[in-house]
Amino acid sequence: MQRQTSIAKPSEITRKWYVIDAKDKPLGRLASEVAVVLMGKNKPIYTPNVDCGDYVIVINASKVSLSGNNKLTNKFYYNASGYNGGLRKRSAKEMLANYPCEMMERCVHGMLPKGKLGRAIEKKLFVYADDKHLHEAQKPEVLELKY
Repeated sequence: MQRQTSIAKPSEITRKWYVIDAKDKPLGRLASEVAVVLMGKNKPIYTPNVDCGDYVIVINASKVSLSGNNKLTNKFYYNASGYNGGLRKRSAKEMLANYPCEMMERCVHGMLPKGKLGRAIEKKLFVYADDKHLHEAQKPEVLELKY
């Protein structure tokens, strides 16, 4: 007798809200844990083609750390405008000082699936540079990371 694998249906999924403090956490490790929770891979009902993840609020994004030698000066983030000479290049130090939320969102974006499902998953991520957030009404739980 064969066993049936359970497949999650979008109507049966219950979503929770989690808040993660990014203070003094390595950026890559934090982003990979956030991506796992956003996709729902930490749940037993995980289905690859269904958005079964939870909402994640990341606070203190400006206080995240980067490991590695000289990564603040040697790592760059690029944007291309589509015009000749329109390549914009920012160092990790500049991104952390001026755009910490965008830096975290870009890092998590790279770890999510691409396409329609990935864009739907990304909308459940909320990043804030300091320790204040706008989601107290959702009663988020504090999520401790494994590392």
